[in-house]
Amino acid sequence: MPPPPEYTELDVRQVKAPPWRDVKAPKGAPNIVIVLIDDMGFGVPSTFGGPVPMPTMDRIAGEGLRFNNFHTAALCSPTRAALKSGRNHHVNNMGSITEMATAFPGQTGQIPNTVAPVAEMLRLNGYSTGAFGKWHELATWETSVSGAFQRWPTVGGGFDKFYGFLGGETNQWAPLLYDGVVRVDLPEDPKYHFMTDMTDKAIAWVKLQHALTPEKPFFMYFAPGATHAPHHVPQEWIERWKGKFDQGWDKLREETLARQIALGVVPKGTPLAPKPQAIKDWDKLSPDEKKVFTRQAEVFAAFAEMTDHEIGRLVHALEESGELDNTLFIYIAGDNGTSAEGGAVGMFNEYTYFNSIPETIPELLKVLDKWGSPDTYPHMAAGWAVAFDAPFTWTKQVASSFGGTRNGMAIRWPKGIRSKGEVRSQFHHVIDVAPTLLEAAGLPEPKVVNGTPQIPIQGVSMRYAFDDAKVSDRHLTQYFEIFGSRGIYHDGWLAGTVHREPWEQKPSRTLEEDVWELYDVRSDFSLADNLAAKHPEKLKEMQALFMKEAKKYQVLPIDDRTLERADASMAGRPDLMAGRTSMILAEGMAGMQENVFLNVKNKSKTLTAEVEIPAKGGHGTLIAQGGRFGGWSLYMKDGKPAYDYNFLGMGRTTIASPQAIPPGKATIKFDFAYDGVGLGKGGMGTLFVNGEKVAEGRIERTQPFIFSADETADVGIDLGTPVVEAVGAEHKSKFSGSISKLTVEVRDPNPLAEQAVKNNHELVYKATE
Repeated sequence: MPPPPEYTELDVRQVKAPPWRDVKAPKGAPNIVIVLIDDMGFGVPSTFGGPVPMPTMDRIAGEGLRFNNFHTAALCSPTRAALKSGRNHHVNNMGSITEMATAFPGQTGQIPNTVAPVAEMLRLNGYSTGAFGKWHELATWETSVSGAFQRWPTVGGGFDKFYGFLGGETNQWAPLLYDGVVRVDLPEDPKYHFMTDMTDKAIAWVKLQHALTPEKPFFMYFAPGATHAPHHVPQEWIERWKGKFDQGWDKLREETLARQIALGVVPKGTPLAPKPQAIKDWDKLSPDEKKVFTRQAEVFAAFAEMTDHEIGRLVHALEESGELDNTLFIYIAGDNGTSAEGGAVGMFNEYTYFNSIPETIPELLKVLDKWGSPDTYPHMAAGWAVAFDAPFTWTKQVASSFGGTRNGMAIRWPKGIRSKGEVRSQFHHVIDVAPTLLEAAGLPEPKVVNGTPQIPIQGVSMRYAFDDAKVSDRHLTQYFEIFGSRGIYHDGWLAGTVHREPWEQKPSRTLEEDVWELYDVRSDFSLADNLAAKHPEKLKEMQALFMKEAKKYQVLPIDDRTLERADASMAGRPDLMAGRTSMILAEGMAGMQENVFLNVKNKSKTLTAEVEIPAKGGHGTLIAQGGRFGGWSLYMKDGKPAYDYNFLGMGRTTIASPQAIPPGKATIKFDFAYDGVGLGKGGMGTLFVNGEKVAEGRIERTQPFIFSADETADVGIDLGTPVVEAVGAEHKSKFSGSISKLTVEVRDPNPLAEQAVKNNHELVYKATE
């Protein structure tokens, strides 16, 4: 922009005003919408032969293109950072999920200023930008109300508007949401569901753009929490699927492959790749197992179908406003393969797994009718993940296999794509999205953004393939690596090794002991024919190429640790609570996620609340952490103080005073004396009022590793779902009096217990990617 003119005149009336200078998008620049579904494998959507009807994606593909050779990073945070920046995930410092960041380059969980997101590039060049749904690109120690905020979506993320959740997953019935950097209060609506809510907010934002600045193009990033666990979906959607998976996961794989071949998204003659040995044959399961597993698949499919329906509402709103045909619409069915993190049998409460409390088929049968409802926090058995990743072997987390990285993508852009309903098979990767957007918008790649020189974009624009199905590939080489599973693609060949199976807590061998496989993907779409023994020299060549790319993109040293990385001190990342044994809190301090709150697990604790009881008596939450699926609360009900420990929603202990506290000032204290050596032990709880013991009781067992990935610690209220159902959550749980001071203290930390938490806390984060 040229410098402003200089003036010598005294009176502004004697001077003609200069023209207004404003940055505008290039003439004809399209609106852009990116839809990114969560944890949906190649074999889920009908658009790519899957069993779930997804008419919205079908429409985008039918009026545009299907890309059947498109790849992600096999895990959430890495894929999202790479998509938004056009650089590989380690260059974004997203070698893993943000909860497992380390001090090593490529793994810090903090996207550097040298890797500006494409949203910021577009925003600086005349676009309005809005993001809705899941983020999961924010370091855990930067998620508190104390900041830092420079990497939040509306600050450093490039978006004018953000409405969604920051972590890897959330309760769809009671999510922890932010509008910009401000936490959102949940509405009083028994039918509330986040998928519908985020769609409503996205539609409203589009309408505002159209009404206020119709000449200005917009960029929308629309990223549902679906179909990541928890699989939450209204009952009317679930009922549509009853009995549709009775054939089981083995037969489903066969049916899906047949549809894929008929659609032309998989070549004729392609066989199914073998399923993992850990997945049982369907015909060898018991009737009870089949009953549980079919229900799980029905709920998952309902979740996927509902999600596509909501995206359809967004498409309809664009069409009604007249903006659809001027929109480059990219629909990506998955940020990785379908998740196998549900393990052998699945779970009605995902946090049982994270706390090493196995669920059994008899237990799951008891809650089967509630599956998917607000009373559950469910995930499905790994056998379905393999089936929903057909025709491949592996699933999410396995970066060396297309089952973990191959995702269906559809693109519609009437003004930029002449072809309709065709398939494109050129190899592409998620880093190719950002340069495609820049080319479509008519913008050059910036060398400097906000004063910071940029690392060049590493992806390749896909526009060259929009109207030429036979054009030669331009993305010739791509590395993959997640948790030590690693692979390398080059010019039609794929070499890789599965270092750890996705349901394993740790690798069974060292990186040096890994066995590599080799595939000619030009003739082997499903990776069914391992050629490593036939072509050892080719394999060595590919392994050497992997090391070259790994050095280039700061993948080294490879970090296959999971147990150690979950602990901040061992990983070398910041921890807001490091060395702390107490916190002094006040009323109104709410929404503190577990990573930024004092760890009260596996140790003794004291809660002291200095309160004033109103004339009508005290009622509501003094302090709570967690919710319906595990947590604790110090509260008052009908004027009487009490403490509840909710063990994973499976059992509750209440320690309550038999007498009400009269109006006026009072000090309510709860002391928990932990039994000692070991994890998840019990202890004695004692309740005091003004220094006098009023109740005591024994808590038999406690949660060793986590309360929740999205529930919070709250003073004077219990956000999200309730720890104590009789007190409720949100506004219903608000304390009727006032709290002048609330102190949380921990003591006698057991070194053995602390070390065990460090060595096992991986369970907390393993499925929050």
